[in-house]
Amino acid sequence: MKKQMILFISPLIIYILFFQPLFDWDIKIQALASLVIIQILWIGRVFSLAFSSLLFILLLSFHFFNYEETLAYISSEIVWLLFATFIISHAFIETGLASRLSLKLLTVSRGSGSGLILISYILMLILSILIPSNIGKANLVTSVLDRLLKNLNEINSIENLGKSLFIGISYLTAIAGAFVATGASSTIYTFGLFTDISNSINYISWLSYFALPIILFTLILWGIMIHIFPPRNINRKHLLRLIDKRLEELGPVKRSEKKVIMIMSITLLLWTTSSLHGFSIPLIGLLGAVLTLLPYTGVWDWEKAKKSINWDMMLFFASTLMVSGMLIKTGTIEWMADYIVSSVSAQSGLLVVLILIIGAMLIRIVFVNVLGFLTIIIPLSIQIGQNLKGFSPLVVAMAVFLAGVPGFFLITQSPVHLISYSYGYFTDRDLIKAGIPASLCWVTVIILSLLLFWNYI
Repeated sequence: MKKQMILFISPLIIYILFFQPLFDWDIKIQALASLVIIQILWIGRVFSLAFSSLLFILLLSFHFFNYEETLAYISSEIVWLLFATFIISHAFIETGLASRLSLKLLTVSRGSGSGLILISYILMLILSILIPSNIGKANLVTSVLDRLLKNLNEINSIENLGKSLFIGISYLTAIAGAFVATGASSTIYTFGLFTDISNSINYISWLSYFALPIILFTLILWGIMIHIFPPRNINRKHLLRLIDKRLEELGPVKRSEKKVIMIMSITLLLWTTSSLHGFSIPLIGLLGAVLTLLPYTGVWDWEKAKKSINWDMMLFFASTLMVSGMLIKTGTIEWMADYIVSSVSAQSGLLVVLILIIGAMLIRIVFVNVLGFLTIIIPLSIQIGQNLKGFSPLVVAMAVFLAGVPGFFLITQSPVHLISYSYGYFTDRDLIKAGIPASLCWVTVIILSLLLFWNYI
């Protein structure tokens, strides 16, 4: 209670000092003060994310924008892409198709422990295309694997297998969210910023940029995990029987599942061909969401579908766009970028980018909310990229984005970590033990992508 009171009073004092007519502050200083206020409210969870966002809307409307300009962010097409993906992905899960697909893919492991780990990691990449929610993906896969491991534990030791599966999923859930442009709310936000600086960014070009480094790291992570936590021999036939039993419980493919397959196929096809027909990704997403609700093509009604929409997240998501808009409009981002670049002007461009990458990964340790973190670091990296020789703003921002997405060291770095940890298969020490080599490999993959891949495509 005392902590909450301090977290409430702190932003109030900052507001009084910087926004009341006691001093004549530069608008850039006020923008930084408002950034501190909203981060305290978000990170400290003084109020719910949605209510804190409402307070931020008031702050912006009174001191930076007019009310109409502030509300325009809520009607942004990127916000409504998030709305559409909530409906589509929950229809995929609600019909049971997500569980069926997961179990079918796990049979590819043929009962091998190391094979099960690799297929589970690949499953996260596939689900990122279909479920644009990290928590949704994590809940689905961990619940499926937990049930398998508990049954397998009756005749086999699953200690190392559980560690490799659940720690790996903690890491890959966030990283897989960057696999496609609609893979997670943080990715949708970043995709919107990238389209503002490059006309070449679309669903396919995003995939071409990020698929190779993410797939490469997935294979490296698999190697790291089976080396640190080598899975013991397990009864392959028993594992396959458990998977088959779960599939039998689901029964034959239902009509609703076939409809979702059709809707998602149409949506993905239109997303990948957006450069040909000219319809935007958010518009196509809304079409897919509506198809799940229409008579004949639909799988549920609006009363059920609206419960799948996280209205608080939509309001919070819109407020993150407002943060970026405020920092850019007031010139604060340009001011900060100029200061950073001038401070390291004698250094090479590569060294500056390396500092940004490592800095983003370290600062991310204290940010539980990755979306709130990206509202600061992505606009800043874009601006710095505009002042660096040898690198485009897009390439610099892509590197920083990938560095800032995962949390490798602490359970508190992500809600997904907390979900995986709650099953009891790994400890804090296990996470750090795996996180040190995994983070070093991730930085290496990003730098290699920057130097050998992105600059040439």
